[in-house]
Amino acid sequence: MTSSWPERTRRFIRTSLIEPVERDHRQSDQEFRRRRLVAVLTLVAGATLLGISLSLPPGDATFYLLTGLVAAVWIGGALLSGPLHLGRIRLGGRLRRPIVIPILTGLVIAGIFVAGALVVREVPALRNPVNSVLAHARYGNVVAIAAVTVLNGIAEEIFFRGALFAAIGRRHPVAISTVVYGAATLATANLMLVFSALALGLLLGLQRRVTGGILAPVLTHITWSTAMLFALPALIHQ
Repeated sequence: MTSSWPERTRRFIRTSLIEPVERDHRQSDQEFRRRRLVAVLTLVAGATLLGISLSLPPGDATFYLLTGLVAAVWIGGALLSGPLHLGRIRLGGRLRRPIVIPILTGLVIAGIFVAGALVVREVPALRNPVNSVLAHARYGNVVAIAAVTVLNGIAEEIFFRGALFAAIGRRHPVAISTVVYGAATLATANLMLVFSALALGLLLGLQRRVTGGILAPVLTHITWSTAMLFALPALIHQ
């Protein structure tokens, strides 16, 4: 019998965001302490560079250099912190690499954000902070901006849902990693970016908890961010 849409939706949510797969990613106490130290140092350096990069005027070539450095800091710190895992998801009774479901999730979340943008564009207090970020997409090189968007999406997930998530331990890693992710964007002084980071970070943290790795968050993040890059400038006008 073909399952109904509500049942398939419940199964989709349960598989991708609720029921963790079994894995053994234990580390020694010494390795865990080292991971925590590297994660903290990386967080401070990355957040500082992020704030500086988004404070640059649109079209400034230095923007690409600094955002590239931000990505390098996230990735470098994550790799230095300890082992990272791609993760798996349970499909059809078997454990598989999460690919299709995270991409679909990214598209769904992008659709929700696009609907929200229709409201945001009517409220100047909300529209202006969004426009300050979109200005880089409007006045910069589209190909370069797209490359930077994808690179930083990958880098953020490798660090925040990879190294940092593992450094938190077993007590509330989803909540803590989400708050830290949002706090890191405070350096940009843009409350709409902070809101987006908290909303997206919660979803990505749940994916990380379920799959035990960074592949699902990476695919969802770059799908969402790429869709936003091309959709928002057309929806939210200066």
